[in-house]
Formats: sequence, C-alpha cells, structure tokens
Amino acid sequence: MQLLVQKYGGTSVATTDRIVHVARRIADAKREGFQVLVVVSAMGHHTDELLRLARQVASAPPPRELDMLLTAGERISMSLLSMALQVQGHDAVSFTGSQSGIITDTRHADAHILEVRPQRLEQALAAGRIAIVAGFQGMSLEKEITTLGRGGSDTTAVALAAALGAVRCEIFTDVEGVYSADPRLVPRAAKLDALGHDEMMELAAQGARVLHPRCVEIARRFGVTVHVRSSFTQAKGTVIGAMESIEKVVIRGIACDEEVATLTVAGVPSGQCAALLEALGSQGIATRVVVQTGHGDSGELVCLLQRDDAVRAAAVLQTRLRQLPSARLVQDHEVASLAVVGEGIQSHPGTTAGILSALAAENVPVALVSSSALAMICVVPQRDARRAARALHTRLGLDAP
Repeated sequence: MQLLVQKYGGTSVATTDRIVHVARRIADAKREGFQVLVVVSAMGHHTDELLRLARQVASAPPPRELDMLLTAGERISMSLLSMALQVQGHDAVSFTGSQSGIITDTRHADAHILEVRPQRLEQALAAGRIAIVAGFQGMSLEKEITTLGRGGSDTTAVALAAALGAVRCEIFTDVEGVYSADPRLVPRAAKLDALGHDEMMELAAQGARVLHPRCVEIARRFGVTVHVRSSFTQAKGTVIGAMESIEKVVIRGIACDEEVATLTVAGVPSGQCAALLEALGSQGIATRVVVQTGHGDSGELVCLLQRDDAVRAAAVLQTRLRQLPSARLVQDHEVASLAVVGEGIQSHPGTTAGILSALAAENVPVALVSSSALAMICVVPQRDARRAARALHTRLGLDAP
C-alpha cells in the first residue's frame, strides 16, 4: 500500500468547520487505498496570537520558552483533526514533532532537521491508522523542543515524505497552485501545471511565498514529488518534481519581494570583504545576493537581504567597520527585488538585455543586477516594483489568456 503525505496550512484549519472539511478530504484519500499521514499547521493566526501574548509579558521572550509556547498551536490542530476523523469513523492518532522522531539541531526559532526517526509513525500506519503530525516542530539531541522557523510545517511534511518513502507530498493551501507571479501583484498571472525542483527552489528563494526554500531543497535532495493544491477546491494544482532539462530559455515565473533591503559598504579593502560576510554568517544572517567590486582599498561590497535582518546586519557591520576608518555603510530599505526564473537564462544571449530593456521602457531604474543559470535578479525602487513586475510579466509572454 502506497503512502500519501498531506499537509494542511493555517487557513485550511482556521475554524472547526474547516477542520471537519479537511477530515473528509483525508478520509477520501484513505478510501482510495492509501496509507495517509497528515501534517497540520496552527489554526488561522493562532501562532501570531501566541507571539502577542508572549510579548505582553516579555519584550524579548527567551527563545526556549517561546518555542515551548508556539508549538502549542499545532498540537491543538492535530488533536482536533484526529477527533474529527474518529467521529467520522476513521482510526486516527495524533503525534507531536518529537513523538514523530523529528530530530533537529539546537537552534531555537529556526532549527534545522538533522534526521527523522519515524518508528512510531510506521507502527501507526502499519496498523491501518491515519497519522496526524504537528508541523513546525521537533526535538533537539539535547531533548529540547524546537521550532523550524518560517515554512516549518511544509518542511516537516516533505521531510517525513522523504523518510517514509511516500508516493508524493500534497501541500494544501488557500491558493490553487504555483503561479507565474503573485496574483495579488500581477492580476494576469497564470497557474503553472508543473515545475522542476530547481525552478521552484529559485522562485521560493527569491520571495515567492507558496513554499519555503528549505522544504523544496529537501524534496529535491530526496526526489520527493510535491503537489501544491487548494484545500477549498478540487483544482489540479501544481506538481513539482524532476523535469528534463530543455536546451532553450523557458521562463517560468517572476518573484517580486518588497521586504528586502540593501547594505553597501564603500571604501572597504577588498581583502576584508570575506571577513565582513563571515561576521554576518556567524550571527545567522543570510544574504540573498552579494556583489563585490573594486580592488585595493577602494572596494565596494553590496548585500541584498531580508529587511527584517537589515538592522541587525548593519549593527554587525558597523562594529567591524570601526577598524576600517575609510569604509562607510549605506542602507537602503526602500528597494524591492524582481527575479525572473527559468532554465537557460544566463546561457542564452539577449535574455538579460530583453529584461533590462523592458524595465527601461517603464522608466524603472535598476540599482543592481545579478544572474545565475536559473534566475536574473534586479533590485529596483520599491515604489516601482509592482508596475515593473506587471510589465515584465507581459513582455516575457507570461500573461494568462
């Protein structure tokens, strides 16, 4: 009997009525002959509410206690869903992340999965039971409860699908699949029927909100087919898996991220750039794009990173720059990144020029350009980002009929 892993996000289980509806969908999969394992997020905005409570009693909640608090949301969802299935006549049992054998490193709030020990889940599935798992959480090797950070429930689902050899992992959300751009920003965005792991990972890394890059990375590494679907309709959705490379440019989509910032260090000796980046990395600050120019003592280092990390990153850099009197730091929090994603972008002449000419035709200034085999990233003023995304989407032939 094949195993099917399903994951339901917060909007899918936001109310008890929706939980009952989800239970019916799970029961349908069971009747189709699958073993079924389900991962759930917290109900609606319950995690935000728990964060609000924590900050009412502590302006800077201790990370360990915050993880203990936040994991309660998924435990509520898993137990209610298990009850709903049992009322409908199905044998279901719920498990926390630690009971499911999800072993993480020691970082609170953003732990990474080290291994999965799914013996209890295997026993439940072998007995014909539906296993319901609390997403977003695990247990460190020191027996501490940890949370997996943004997109944690998706990561839980794909990791369990990989560990248990599932036929596929279905991610149920409030949209009908992955689109060529965010439909809220680009009204003529088209739903994509299929994507390769690499393409989806690039879109996710550049700001597409449907799946988290860590989730897609695990799927790619272990060959897990991911099916993104809506929990509110029967729409086909988007299948993400291994795809044949085609020897031509295939533009899949545009990711527009308005929650980024740039930090520019001017007048830095080129030999010191690596040390500055190491200082950011030691504080767990990830940079999305790094550009180093110049030589000698007149070098320049430009970093594109999430705006939430920018203030902390600036403080780290300022501390280091005290030893470099000629260097100065400039921050820009009013930028956005536009990433055009598709196979063969870098290797085909004319693609970069076409993208830049489309932006120039809209009088959108480009502050920074970076390209890879799968993406071209342009940093533009935030005020122009949505207009630029729509223009690019049309120019590249991505508009839905």
